[in-house]
Amino acid sequence: MRTLSCLGLLLLLAACAGTPQPDWQLESKSALDRATVAWLSGNSRVAAVDAARARAELARTGRPELLARAELLLCAARVAGLEFDDCPAFAPLAADSTPAERAYADYLAGRPLAPAQAGLLPPAQRAFASAAPDAAQLAAIEDPLARLVAAGAALRRSGRMEAGVVTQAIDTASAQGWRRPLLAWLHLGVRQAEAAGEQAEAERLKRRMAVVLGN
Repeated sequence: MRTLSCLGLLLLLAACAGTPQPDWQLESKSALDRATVAWLSGNSRVAAVDAARARAELARTGRPELLARAELLLCAARVAGLEFDDCPAFAPLAADSTPAERAYADYLAGRPLAPAQAGLLPPAQRAFASAAPDAAQLAAIEDPLARLVAAGAALRRSGRMEAGVVTQAIDTASAQGWRRPLLAWLHLGVRQAEAAGEQAEAERLKRRMAVVLGN
């Protein structure tokens, strides 16, 4: 899984590279990957266990900046699934974080970024720091999680999203089997279709939601 590497600044191995890799480094990365996938798949219990394992491994280093990166990754997954908060676990670690990490936290929170801050974002996110992506721009983001993060952050910032982007996000979550963001984006699609008077489309999306929910 490429989740950590494709989020750029969240790559733990880039911050503590060296060979041979110590156990805490391998264990924390593995636990973070598992926690992220479990959360996206809708398995909250497993996600919580693996997130706690990752935090414990990182805490062994006494380096708050590593914990901060882990919290940003977990927060990014929530944004991808349209569960918005202010990354509360990151806040007490922010003082020991880099400007790039603080810029990313602001980006996830939907706060406006100065041009200099936008330049510190992971490459896949920079173009969308102040403008919402269209469907073609979103599709050009290779990593599926980064794609959903870009869409979720843009929605949080603007409060609206064009139908093509919603469809792209639905298709991305569906292709990965990520139940939680799929349901969230389907629900948004239903709301938008109903608001536009497109009842047939709304019913189609509701049928997809029913499949995911096992109804």
